[in-house]
Amino acid sequence: MIRILLAEDDDAMRTYLARALENAGFDVVAVDRGTAAVPLLESQRFDLLLSDIVMPEMDGIELAQRCADISPATKVMFITGFAAVTLKANREAPQARVLSKPFHLKDLVLEVERLFIDHPLAGSSRPPI
Repeated sequence: MIRILLAEDDDAMRTYLARALENAGFDVVAVDRGTAAVPLLESQRFDLLLSDIVMPEMDGIELAQRCADISPATKVMFITGFAAVTLKANREAPQARVLSKPFHLKDLVLEVERLFIDHPLAGSSRPPI
C-alpha cells in the first residue's frame, strides 16, 4: 500500500484531504506542521510527502529539502493557495509537483496516482473514484 505523509496546518483541510486519500486506498499519516513531519520521515518509510507550502515553524519547501536528505526515495507534492509560492516551489524543489488550491479531491487523487503509475501496489484493492 502506498504510504503518504500529509503535512497541512489547517485542521479542516488536513482532515478533508486525509479522508479523501484514505477512501482512495492510500495509507495516510497526517501532521499539522513540518516540524512534526521530520521525525516521522526519520523513523518510518513514506512513498509520498504531500505538504502545504505555507505553514508555521517550517514551510513546505524546507520540509521537502529535509525530506530529500532523510529519505531521497520519497516523492514530494505541494499543495498551496498562493501563486507566488508556487513559483518559488518550482524553483527550489523542481522535482516536486505543485497542486494549486482550490482543487477537486478527484484531481488530487489522480495526481497522486500519476506519481505512482509504475508502482506495483498502485491501484490495488482500490475502490473506484
